[in-house]
Amino acid sequence: MITIAVANQKGGVGKTTSAVNLATAMAAIGWRTLLVDLDPQGNASTGLGIERDQRGKSSYELLVDAIPLDECVIPTQIPDLDIVPATVDLSGAEIELVEMHDRTGRLRAGLADSHHDICFIDCPPSLGLLTLNALAAADRLLVPLQCEFYALEGLSQLLSTVEQVKERFNPRLEIVGIALTMFDRRNRLTDQVSDDVRNVLGQLVFESVVPRNVRLSEAPSHGMPAIVYDHNCTGSRAYMDLARELIGRLPETRKAA
Repeated sequence: MITIAVANQKGGVGKTTSAVNLATAMAAIGWRTLLVDLDPQGNASTGLGIERDQRGKSSYELLVDAIPLDECVIPTQIPDLDIVPATVDLSGAEIELVEMHDRTGRLRAGLADSHHDICFIDCPPSLGLLTLNALAAADRLLVPLQCEFYALEGLSQLLSTVEQVKERFNPRLEIVGIALTMFDRRNRLTDQVSDDVRNVLGQLVFESVVPRNVRLSEAPSHGMPAIVYDHNCTGSRAYMDLARELIGRLPETRKAA
């Protein structure tokens, strides 16, 4: 299974929207896809129509209680897309994990028995133990980056954390790409930030950009990914383009399978 952490310690950059819609796009082309909601807010679960009372075992039990993965997985309305939902219990996991053995490797152990082709992990907006568990479990890191000045400062901190994770916990972790989100061509700063990021990080930055789009914001309130809610809106088309580009960066053996 290819495991991709979707992470950025800055909030409001499109992490959950990216994780949900990329997971949906991969499932739509036949990949057996798992989405792990690792954010205590549980927005990825809500965005896929999983109501609070449907979330029995969750990512909290997977991490803290080491409950088997198949007991935590819930099928979604999207064929080939499953989710490990999040509940408010996850907000206390950071404190509980501190005292635990192998506190950064518990998610990796929990996902070891998965039979999916690909897994996306929706991380919380922080660089705490939940995100470190995701980075330790992942083969690849996808970073949604909002096109604004402060986003660049946070990116350097995240890249530094990635290097530390590679050295201490997970030498196989690589950045699969930086996805520019909330792109507004009417705003000159957007182009400036985009140019700066591409100049510094080069081919790490995906060519596909995700624009500001009201349908992307509306879709979660209907419990649907935007790709399902309105597959023809500019935001959905952008995520489908991004998914195609992502596939091109994945190992050839997996794509052939």
